[in-house]
Amino acid sequence: MLIKEPEKFFSKTYIVCICAIICCLLWGSAFPCVKIGYKLFEIDQSSVPSLMLFAGTRFSLAGIFVIIFGSVSKRRFLAPKPKNLWRVLIVCLFQTVLQYTFFYIGLANTAGVKASVLNGLGVFFTIIAACFLFRTEKFNLIKLAGCALGFGGVVLINLGGDFSFEFSLLGEGFIIFSGLSAAVAAGFVKIFSKKEDTAALCGYQFFIGGIILVVIGLSFGGRITHVDVGAAAMLVYLAFLSACAFTLQGFLLKYNPVSKVAVFKSTNPLFGAVFSALVLGESEQLLSWFTLIALLLVCLGIFIINKFGEKKPKPAAEDKKF
Repeated sequence: MLIKEPEKFFSKTYIVCICAIICCLLWGSAFPCVKIGYKLFEIDQSSVPSLMLFAGTRFSLAGIFVIIFGSVSKRRFLAPKPKNLWRVLIVCLFQTVLQYTFFYIGLANTAGVKASVLNGLGVFFTIIAACFLFRTEKFNLIKLAGCALGFGGVVLINLGGDFSFEFSLLGEGFIIFSGLSAAVAAGFVKIFSKKEDTAALCGYQFFIGGIILVVIGLSFGGRITHVDVGAAAMLVYLAFLSACAFTLQGFLLKYNPVSKVAVFKSTNPLFGAVFSALVLGESEQLLSWFTLIALLLVCLGIFIINKFGEKKPKPAAEDKKF
């Protein structure tokens, strides 16, 4: 990196705040932009292979962006150490292949506003994974209360104005699975970034994961039949936001506790809901009492966990395990 002391720089609270908010703004814009991308490329949203082909094209391009930027900033070709290739592949599996397979299929089968709120569960999954799977933080009653508020928000957004519980596995269910996969990926990124350059880890997991999705999509008959300037511009933006947001998050996770980074992701569902309302015309759903209260519960839960919960990680046990 061009920054001389990255650990000191990325551990400053105001830098964490600025970088995390930028990440959430970018991720929030992804909800409506992906849906617009479906229309611009005239993708059949009922065709899972076509959705995977679209996702794979986006993320392989995102990987190229990160690799180019990393190579220019370091003045050498960016590549992971051979002994760390298995770490890249593990992050690739959870961050790109699983998360975005679930995300693209789920987003095609649910509203953007609703998906953005459901995606807020990823923050809780991240903390739960840090406590029980990676054991880098302690779980307590305060975190349990915060998680309960978050899940309450998810239940509320599914009730809808007529109190009917609308839930489908391929829609809301896959959005939740996407958040779960992202949580596992975040845990691995924090651990593996101590062994491998963060930009290399992020860039190659995107590139390899994108290629895997492209191959799967093409193998099962996925097609992208329409490409024009507008569609290409949207694809470039989607690739850029992934490259920028995930790499920034990688550096934040490397030099900070997971919970310190997660607190700012409380804005992610809010930005996603606002962008979806403005761009997709879903303002009626955004302005409903159910959605507003659900957003409040999700954000309040995340705030409580990170403001009052135990943040101190256990001594570097992860280095021995991974």
